[in-house]
Amino acid sequence: MDQPGVREAAPGGTRSPGRPPLTERRKAATRLEIAHVAVRLFAEQGVTATPGEAVARAAGVSPRTLWRYFPSKEECVRPLLAAGLEATARRLREWPTDRPLSEAVQADLTSTVGRQEDAVALRRLLRLLPDEPGLRAVWFRVHHDAEPVLTEVVAARIGADPGDLLPRIKAVMLNAALRVAAEEWAGSADEDGAAGAAAFRQAVAGAMRDLGL
Repeated sequence: MDQPGVREAAPGGTRSPGRPPLTERRKAATRLEIAHVAVRLFAEQGVTATPGEAVARAAGVSPRTLWRYFPSKEECVRPLLAAGLEATARRLREWPTDRPLSEAVQADLTSTVGRQEDAVALRRLLRLLPDEPGLRAVWFRVHHDAEPVLTEVVAARIGADPGDLLPRIKAVMLNAALRVAAEEWAGSADEDGAAGAAAFRQAVAGAMRDLGL
């Protein structure tokens, strides 16, 4: 059965800013490791033919642990899908207000995604999306969850309230540009993704300039 019987409760309390506690870092590392295993199995066998228990077994964890971390087998890939977008949103939020946001995306794409192996796995995962609706749904949810942060970034840039319609619309457009550019990067023909990464940066930077950011 691919649906969990137990869900992990969200940590309570208020955390101080800075580096997450060691236990949270360990959990994040475990989630990312499971994501890598899930991508490999999904690419080899397809999502339908890969039960959650197989992912757990290959990752060296119990099914109970897997379901504590993820509500479904498709959600196992979320750490890879979310990492790059979260890093980009964080970079945009912290970018100096006297410099255009388009400059914030000019760094190497793999440094935004994380380790080189994460970038390789993400590219492989994004290539699965057209044929795997369950994974595609997770990808769309990841972008939907990023919209409030992007809206705050845009609102701060144009001097508007995050609840206003204009920053929300601009944030949706920016979000879509990030999603489409990532998919194009994944689908680029060059073996190491370098040309696709350059196209990614140019496309997103261009979209930011068009949005007046």
